[in-house]
Amino acid sequence: MISKNLLKEKQKQRTILINDKKPPRDLKFDPTKKIIGYLSQTMKFLTDTTVYDFLKMHMEVRGRHESEEETQRLIKKIIVDANTITGEKIKEKMNLLILSGGQSRALMIADLIYVSESPIILIDEIENVGIRVHNALKLLIEEGKIVFIVTHDPLLALNTDKRFVMKNGTISKVLFSVPKERGVLSYLSWINDYVLDIRDQIRKGKQIEELKLVCSPLS
Repeated sequence: MISKNLLKEKQKQRTILINDKKPPRDLKFDPTKKIIGYLSQTMKFLTDTTVYDFLKMHMEVRGRHESEEETQRLIKKIIVDANTITGEKIKEKMNLLILSGGQSRALMIADLIYVSESPIILIDEIENVGIRVHNALKLLIEEGKIVFIVTHDPLLALNTDKRFVMKNGTISKVLFSVPKERGVLSYLSWINDYVLDIRDQIRKGKQIEELKLVCSPLS
C-alpha cells in the first residue's frame, strides 16, 4: 500500500513511496503494469479513428488482445456499459472526433474498467459533463477498483465512505460518512436523477409541461 508521501520544499518534488520504497520505473512507464489509471477533467480525442479501432488498439497496447472473438466481446461490453453512463448513445463505428464531452468521458470510464485494469483509479471532476455519475461509480466499484475522485460536487462527496479535505496542497482533514449524510444523499440523488431525466426528454425534442418535484426544508 502507499504508506508515505514526503513533502519537500517545492510542490513538484513530492515523492511517493510504496511499502516504504521507491517504486520500480516500469510501474510508471510500462502501460501493462501501471497501478493507477487517471482520467483528466478535460476530454478531447486527437485521433481520427473509430471507437472500435481505438479500443482495439488500446487493448493491444495493454496486452488484453487475446483473440479476435474475445476482443469483439470486450469492446461490445465497454460500449454497452458506457451507454449506461451517458444519455447520448455511443456506437462502435463513430469517429472519436465527433463524440461529445459526455460520450468521451463515459467511454474512457468504461475503458478504465475493462482495458486498463489498474487497481487504483483517479478521476478529476467526473461530474463536469453531465453524465450519470452514480452509474459510473457503480461500475467502477463492482469491478473492485479503489476510486479517488477530485470533486466540488456535494452529491459525489456524500456518496463516498471517506473524504479527504485538501488545504494548501495537503490533507487537512479526513471525514467518514455518517448515517444522516446517507439520508441527505438519497434525497439529493433523487433530485439529480430527475434533472437528468428532464435533460434526456429535452434532448429528444419533448416539451416539459409540469414539474413532478416536491421539496421540503431540511430540519
